[in-house]
Amino acid sequence: MMEKVLLASPRGFCAGVAYAIEVVDLALEAFGTPLYVRHAIVHNEHVVRSFERRGVIFVEDLEEVPEGANVVFSAHGVSPAVRQQAQVRNLNVIDATCPLVSKVHREITRFARGGYHILYIGHRGHVEAQGSTGHAPGQITLIDNIEEAESVEVPTARPLAVATQTTLSVDEVNDILSVLKRRFPQLEQPKKEDICYATTNRQTAVKQLAQQSDIVLVVGSRTSSNSNRLREVAESCGVPAYLLLEPSEVRPEWVQQARVIGITSGASTPESSTEVIIGELLRLSPNATVETLKVLDEAVEFIPPRTLIAQAQQARQAREKV
Repeated sequence: MMEKVLLASPRGFCAGVAYAIEVVDLALEAFGTPLYVRHAIVHNEHVVRSFERRGVIFVEDLEEVPEGANVVFSAHGVSPAVRQQAQVRNLNVIDATCPLVSKVHREITRFARGGYHILYIGHRGHVEAQGSTGHAPGQITLIDNIEEAESVEVPTARPLAVATQTTLSVDEVNDILSVLKRRFPQLEQPKKEDICYATTNRQTAVKQLAQQSDIVLVVGSRTSSNSNRLREVAESCGVPAYLLLEPSEVRPEWVQQARVIGITSGASTPESSTEVIIGELLRLSPNATVETLKVLDEAVEFIPPRTLIAQAQQARQAREKV
């Protein structure tokens, strides 16, 4: 029977997700509704639904946005082609791209301008990968796994560089990089790694969590890359690991079979989602204790654009005068 719930720290929202959510909050205050967001602002259904209840409309294509409307670009970033499309449609763009994703975009652009062919380590079809590879059309090849790293063919007359999706497994990227560096010894890497600090920290924490748990539960959306990677990392440590978002997904046999259940959450998961999962576990095992396993401190914060903050303040003051 479960005796303890062990909570990983850090877990949950990263600075980039908090930044994106704050940008949408400010945009709602500054411009009102309807407010359009291209793609889910972050990969979490609860966050998306809460904004929909406030009048936010999520779209996958800017053609769905009326000309001249207000539109937010999600935390995952977009390609220059999407920005051009917004300009043609005279949209007022509010950019919630995570600053760490923007860093990767700048690296890719710099390499492309320098004549490099870029090998981009990322998951094919993921919206962040689509935005990033769109910064160097014709000069970039996506590498999804070790097999592709072993077989990729590159232009022989160009220097090579590498860039990475920010939400991947650190171990997975290192394995792919080792193959690429063996095959292409002159491969140039960014001065600072591309994987997000929060992704790295949460994977470090879940490894320690797995060592002290009989089962690991990752609270997050199945569409969230970093949440899926957390489950994989925990499982690679030799413990059963499950990804879930709703308390109805908690299985009674987990509580019956495990003495210690470890819990972490993806970087786009609100703490309220984790709390209801803990509540369901404690409902099934009322005498269990809850402890926190603190592995690392995080103090990163991204401040929204000053112009957006000022526009929200002006709108607030105008409403107060009425």
